[in-house]
Amino acid sequence: MLRQLWRLTDPVPAAGPDALAVAIYEHPEGVVTAQESGYEGVTCVDDTARLLNVVCAVYEATSLPWVERWARGLLDFVLWMQEPDGSWLNFVHDWGGDKNRDGITSRSGQNFWLARGLVAVGHAAATLGDEQARASFVRGLARAAAEEAPPDIRALHLAAALRAAEHGDDAVVPLIRTWADELLAVRDGAVLMNSAYEVGAPHLWAHIQEGVLATTATVLDDPGLIPVAVASAEAVVLPAIERAFGAERSMAYEVSSCVAVVDRLFAATGEDRWSRAGADARAWFDGRNAAGAPTYDPDRGRVADGIDEDRVSQNSGAESNISGAEALLDRAVIVARAMPDPFVP
Repeated sequence: MLRQLWRLTDPVPAAGPDALAVAIYEHPEGVVTAQESGYEGVTCVDDTARLLNVVCAVYEATSLPWVERWARGLLDFVLWMQEPDGSWLNFVHDWGGDKNRDGITSRSGQNFWLARGLVAVGHAAATLGDEQARASFVRGLARAAAEEAPPDIRALHLAAALRAAEHGDDAVVPLIRTWADELLAVRDGAVLMNSAYEVGAPHLWAHIQEGVLATTATVLDDPGLIPVAVASAEAVVLPAIERAFGAERSMAYEVSSCVAVVDRLFAATGEDRWSRAGADARAWFDGRNAAGAPTYDPDRGRVADGIDEDRVSQNSGAESNISGAEALLDRAVIVARAMPDPFVP
């Protein structure tokens, strides 16, 4: 997965001499552009910010100079895409860096790419000690707090604030309380929903509310949040893991989101069932899935884009490999330690 993500990484000189971003899709015939809502672009903050999180985590574990260089290159792109009001644009039309300012999946506002940009610059500030990232985080946090957000987006804001609090930033504590209360307010019975307008079971991709509430319980010393997080995870996350994500379709992003939830619940409670659930969820990449076949190929270093019924996709884009690296971070660290410096020709 880390090797595939490096293969998908390209320079964006307009964002700085060392700036890097990740191409979105790769099909068997090669890299293709995003065109789900008309022509969107070649790379985006949504994916590059999430890759920055992964690379920062790998650097924390390895201290490898080339991993730091990769992280700083990705950070340059994410910083360059932030608007003066603290929000982010998402896409660039081409590798020359023409920003997509008008597309519905790219224009600035209260959206996923603001949330993922915020998480990424906060992580980079903590890991790399980068002052530009810190200033970007402060602007982004203020923009995120300026208006309402649905729970799946607010959960990312909360994750960013929790990381800051864990690194000694007491100023974010009031936001943590406010945002946790917002998540608690949008429930269908025991289930924490992704939106007040969602009907039926919540989608699993980007569904991390139970996990961030569990961490909030620790940070705020509020154990009353744990039963809420547990009840929702028992209703939504554990059944998905138990059925090996068996559905008409499944994808790595759903799996990594469930892993994030159960890992945080294990950290908050110490209960072995959450650790076992994490192992079962991660096994999706090794064949515990509807296809009965691995979606992660360690020989080629790539994660498949998902499973349609019982068929593993032949495509391997940024999101699936990022999600794989998030869920299988220990393996990504091992790969990084074995890789030669890819910046050396």
